[in-house]
Amino acid sequence: MSGTKPPCEELPDSDPEDTSEELTEVVCLESDLQDGQMMEVEVGHHSVLLTRSEGKYSAIGNQCTHYGAPLSKGVISGNTVRCPWHGACFNVQTGDLEEYPGMDCLPCHKVKIQNSKVYVSVNKKTLKQEKRVKRMGAAVAGVTQTVLLLGGGAASLICAETLRQENFGGRILMVTRDDLLPYDKTRLSKVMNVENDSILLRRMEFFHQHDIEVWLRKEALSVDTDMKTVTFDDGSVQSYDQLLISTGCSHGLSFRAKGLDVPGMKLHNVRMLETPEDARQIHAACLGCNVVLVGTSFVGMEVASYLIDKASSVTVIGSSELPYQNTLGREIGKVTMEMLSENNVKFYMNDNITEVKGVDGKVKEVVLKSGKVIPADVLIVGIGIKPNSEFLRGSKILMDSKNFVTVDKYMRTNTSSVYCGGDLASFPLAMAKNRLVNIGHWQMAQAHGRISALNMLDKQTELSSVPFYWTVLLGKTIRYAGYGEGYTDIVMKGAFEDRKFLALYIKNDEVIAAASLNYDPAVSAVAERFVAGKVITKKEAESDDLSWLQMSQSRLSSNLLLNMSSVQC
Repeated sequence: MSGTKPPCEELPDSDPEDTSEELTEVVCLESDLQDGQMMEVEVGHHSVLLTRSEGKYSAIGNQCTHYGAPLSKGVISGNTVRCPWHGACFNVQTGDLEEYPGMDCLPCHKVKIQNSKVYVSVNKKTLKQEKRVKRMGAAVAGVTQTVLLLGGGAASLICAETLRQENFGGRILMVTRDDLLPYDKTRLSKVMNVENDSILLRRMEFFHQHDIEVWLRKEALSVDTDMKTVTFDDGSVQSYDQLLISTGCSHGLSFRAKGLDVPGMKLHNVRMLETPEDARQIHAACLGCNVVLVGTSFVGMEVASYLIDKASSVTVIGSSELPYQNTLGREIGKVTMEMLSENNVKFYMNDNITEVKGVDGKVKEVVLKSGKVIPADVLIVGIGIKPNSEFLRGSKILMDSKNFVTVDKYMRTNTSSVYCGGDLASFPLAMAKNRLVNIGHWQMAQAHGRISALNMLDKQTELSSVPFYWTVLLGKTIRYAGYGEGYTDIVMKGAFEDRKFLALYIKNDEVIAAASLNYDPAVSAVAERFVAGKVITKKEAESDDLSWLQMSQSRLSSNLLLNMSSVQC
């Protein structure tokens, strides 16, 4: 996100001139920080990130507003700090969010220099507040424009919030087939017995406060771009001035994906994951049971990992030799298999299910192409993907051969006033020389929503985000940044056997992506290089001198570059 940043917004009920409401402490000497460095300091037992850039000191909250990671262990570049865990970025001078997956801004604190000492002042009323919702407007009487958002995911939510942040005063209407307000879908495969309330991204009061209408349990059937109307499954017709289509895809673990077509799929306890209720049912059905999971996607491996200490047995069937070997490579696929196998997950790779057999209408066993028969009380199907774009057939909106919607770098479709974002969009990726790609990452969907909103308001803004993804296995997180399709080499830092490594993916003698395990904040550092447009050559990647990586500039962070061997795979 580029553009001039406003001064840090005051939190409600705070008076910037009322020093009686402030807690001020000396946090360090002026000489303790150099330009381009940051450090964690404490004010009133509250963690604060102190930074210095171009001679200016700034202080903001130190906990990322996404999942609470310590930003002091991340990467600072210019006026931006990037989270070491999931890549969210914040402006160090204002606390404003600059890159997702975080949604909220950070509190901003006063800094002054006196007698070569650095003082930080924190407002007592907001001392424990770790995040700050950016100031948003509401509907304005007399403004008749309507923005219609199809889908209740990350792209739609961020689009709605950005419109209000930019003082759009018209009607905002979000329509979703879900029976829940927008929620964190990345959690479903990681914490499957999740309660609805714990994963909501915003509560109903938020939508009421900012005049964002949400229609639940309602699905679009058709779009008429000439009349600028959408027809829904209840027969209602809604007009729009601007339309965002972000209805997503039915991924692997869902009925809509139709990934497995073999006899026995209608038996009881054939499970697929799409909603929080699906996740809870899978959790309950698998307790103490023999579970077979088909598919080795990121989500599939997370589900297998989650069930290890809950199911009696977990067996994974994969059609390839290794899990996600086409995306992360053989080595990381092998590490993933080893991590899960050490915890008694059985793998049958290069194989497929040909039949599901049952007794009394319930799953009893699965038969593989190889002839093996595996006992199964529950079968979880995690293969296949289907864009939720059926309702666009017959419209003038351009789709590709796989039924993804094609957009430009402003998220515009070929049809006036119609935008598309999230998993459904095929979009030009700046770091891949504007090649059209489809990336089902949470952070990219959020970025799509923001770019769509700005361009709806004629604030011409190009998509420039670098993809950032993570997957969790047995409490360990593999992080990934960039776009590695078509890579020809992998340069490794660290050692697979130690479960501590950085993989750099090479194409045309340049690094195009990075993945890591227990090697923070390396992937965030690589992402910052990508954002800055700085090429990382294969020679640099192979070098034992990794100063180019510019790991965290925090004075308190550990230097993970020391004593790391370099091997090429």
